[in-house]
Amino acid sequence: MANYTAADIKELRAKTGAGMLDVKKALDETDGDQTKAAEVLRVKGQKGVTKREGRSASNGLVVAKVEPGVGTLIEINCETDFVAKGDPFVALAQQVLEQAATVKATDAEQLLSSDLDGKTVQEVIDEANATIGEKIVLKRVARLEGETVVSYLHKTSPDLPAQIGVLVSVKGGDEQVARDVAMHVAAFSPTVLSRDEIDPETVANERRVAEATAKEEGKPEQAMPKIIEGRVNAYFKDNALLDQPFAKDPKKSVAKVAEEAGASVTGFARFKVGV
Repeated sequence: MANYTAADIKELRAKTGAGMLDVKKALDETDGDQTKAAEVLRVKGQKGVTKREGRSASNGLVVAKVEPGVGTLIEINCETDFVAKGDPFVALAQQVLEQAATVKATDAEQLLSSDLDGKTVQEVIDEANATIGEKIVLKRVARLEGETVVSYLHKTSPDLPAQIGVLVSVKGGDEQVARDVAMHVAAFSPTVLSRDEIDPETVANERRVAEATAKEEGKPEQAMPKIIEGRVNAYFKDNALLDQPFAKDPKKSVAKVAEEAGASVTGFARFKVGV
């Protein structure tokens, strides 16, 4: 029988993020030698990287870094919540985030191909994939510049890392209004900053649907224009950040709250793991 204890299993799992069965097999194979077992896990894991390509990676985390005038946000995915909250995966995410900020990455492809200590970021992720034994994917990257940039990370479960990440940039005002808006974005998930960014064809389609629905409901013809505009405006409030009723004061729009604070919201990014 191999010479190791339950504490040894726990320690090696914490170091590598690998599953319990894989850790036990590696310790059996190396007679309880932690260093050799970690190497075995890495070698065997590397062989399985290709096999794992078809698996679903819907867990993971978001991390953000803010420096004066610029913020970076990344989402990195794995297969299970066990790995998502493990130290190796969290450390990998932080390493990739720092690289994203360093190379000023604006998308995943650019970041994955960048050089990190003699390896591409993709190679670094593949090595983690091998050691941990799960599919790991850098899903997306955002970089936001502005006069003032803030981040907000939200945990949807207290046992897991942040699952929702937001960057917001504002001009004028102070950081507090930016933070309030960032928390609003996390909760209300707007898709665009302003209604002007919504595709005109999409707006036209919403107008057609609103008209058809109103006719189906038997609304009076003279009331049609007002009803249609009301429903189109409701669509804007669902999607455009500046039109949305502010979370802390729904009687005012986000744009109005920012204006009263002497600020204007100039941009945002929002990631939610698995969405």
